Amino acid sequence: QVQLVESGGGLVQAGGSLRLSCAASGRTFSTYAMGWFRQAPGKERDFVAAINWSGASTDYADSVKGRFTISRDNTKNTMYLQMNSLKPEDTAVYFCAARSRSELRVGATQYDYWGQGTQVTVSS
Repeated sequence: QVQLVESGGGLVQAGGSLRLSCAASGRTFSTYAMGWFRQAPGKERDFVAAINWSGASTDYADSVKGRFTISRDNTKNTMYLQMNSLKPEDTAVYFCAARSRSELRVGATQYDYWGQGTQVTVSS
């Protein structure tokens, strides 16, 4: 069993930056692929970024490429999402997810564990 806790969300002006963190419990964190998803009000949960077990492989949604960076520190059981050049359309609840496999995937159904989410609001 893996428990995930997100932090770092908040209110920021357009063009600003935030760094989200996802702290994971459990000794198997370093073997799991991880991902970030987001859900805006009235919309489906969308893929944002994913990272494989070692951090050597990453993938991003087109809407965030060049602005967001996913990373992980397996010694701290923590994953990060650095978000730069934020836009109002990035406003959503951001969720971290863990997949009990080492290869990254972009589909939400491929993930086994989810955090509770952290709100990110970008004002114009």
